[in-house]
Amino acid sequence: MSLQQLYLALLIGGLVLLASIVGTRLATRIGFPSLLLFLLVGVVVGEDGLGLQFDDVHLARNLGTAALAVILVEGGLTTRFADIRKLLAPAAALATIGVMISTVVTAVGAYLLLRVDWQIALLLGAIVSSTDAAAVFSVLRVLPLPRRVAGLLEAESGFNDAPAVILVLMFSTVPFLFEPEGAITDMVSELLGGSAIGLAIGYLGAVGLRRIALPASGLYPIATFGLGVVAFAAAGESHASGFIAAYLAAVVLANSGLPHRSATRSFAEGLGWLAQIGLFVLLGLLVDPSDLGADVVAAVVVGLLLLLVARPLSVVVSLLGFRVPWRQQVFLSWAGLRGAVPIVLATFPIVAGVPNSYRLLNIVFMLVVVFTLVQGPSLRPIARRLGLISGESTREIQVEAAPLDMLDAELLTMTVQPTSRLHNVTILELRLPDPAVITLIIRDGHTFVPTPDTRIEIGDELLIVTTSKTRAAAESRLRAVSRRGKLAYWFDEYGELL
Repeated sequence: MSLQQLYLALLIGGLVLLASIVGTRLATRIGFPSLLLFLLVGVVVGEDGLGLQFDDVHLARNLGTAALAVILVEGGLTTRFADIRKLLAPAAALATIGVMISTVVTAVGAYLLLRVDWQIALLLGAIVSSTDAAAVFSVLRVLPLPRRVAGLLEAESGFNDAPAVILVLMFSTVPFLFEPEGAITDMVSELLGGSAIGLAIGYLGAVGLRRIALPASGLYPIATFGLGVVAFAAAGESHASGFIAAYLAAVVLANSGLPHRSATRSFAEGLGWLAQIGLFVLLGLLVDPSDLGADVVAAVVVGLLLLLVARPLSVVVSLLGFRVPWRQQVFLSWAGLRGAVPIVLATFPIVAGVPNSYRLLNIVFMLVVVFTLVQGPSLRPIARRLGLISGESTREIQVEAAPLDMLDAELLTMTVQPTSRLHNVTILELRLPDPAVITLIIRDGHTFVPTPDTRIEIGDELLIVTTSKTRAAAESRLRAVSRRGKLAYWFDEYGELL
């Protein structure tokens, strides 16, 4: 490549990146899923659009795998262990038992309804069986779900890529030979090996970063993120699951009390967005829109089977014995978002030379597009209808403030709804747990600092500063008073999540 060609490539790449970022802002305003916007950018720039030709499936698989690793590291670095600690068992069940149930049910349906052979049917089931980490993490940033539901979705999406990848690789052998007993043994060993490597690198990395004084604060986020990538590569080189290693290493690092937590989180989110944009644009370039029409019906059939049968059945069976309320199970079933992961996995059998595997890419691409348009915008109204969120749910505000990071403090905001019994309650009567405090009230466009005698009114937006340890208690107290008033405890109302 000449220097001029390099300049041209960088110019086109930079313009595509900036167009995607600006488009994300517009898409968010109108409720259009950003991942579809990135796919659309790739399609527009591609062969049937502006004419950029890209059909290197092998390169797409490798770059896609690397991008998924970055996304999983970002997801781990933005995960609070306190949110998922009590949910590890149900999340692990969803990520293993749930993936296998979804795979089998979808494969049987595809075999019977699409008249494909068993290898293609099993591949299709495995490819679409896992929820997409990028899609789920982006939803959790804007949807104020109860911590149990959000934590379960977050942990599941972080864990279930690994079993799905293992199944796809097993089904991609040519000639096709599948032994269930050997497959289960291989899956267990790869998952356990990846988990051990990820936990070990995360722990050793955290110990090392505490003891080493780096010359610049900006090196801490790079070192932390680099450890997650090292865990991914080390596990992959050891024939273990790199995906689960990357996620677990990042979770350990994020919850080890390392310095510059806010900077690390912001750095990780930036790299995560870059990986998502690059990945979706690349996958958009890979497909030819003129070839997709023939597989629209097949994509809709498989998508409906997955959404209405396979995913709900996998959720119900996986969560047996965990006492998850039915309303949360309904939402978990509907919120099984698919995104880049299935499209990347669809390239694996093509690279392996599985006959008729190019059709898988077209089916999966159309399935992701159609059902993201259906599921994405509907998550908030469904969560409201099920009573999982309300207008008064607290939302976390991300700020670049070192004092908050050093004090382990968090900044929240909530709006007082017309039905709330917070109306006319004074700050003193609210009795938030120490050291939680309402620092500002925004009322009718005016901002002021409340005093103990200030009465809360309908429509007020409250800014609350609390610590990580006190956050749950503060949110419970706000919910309790909102439901039953300042004498909530007298009515045995403690603000538990419904």
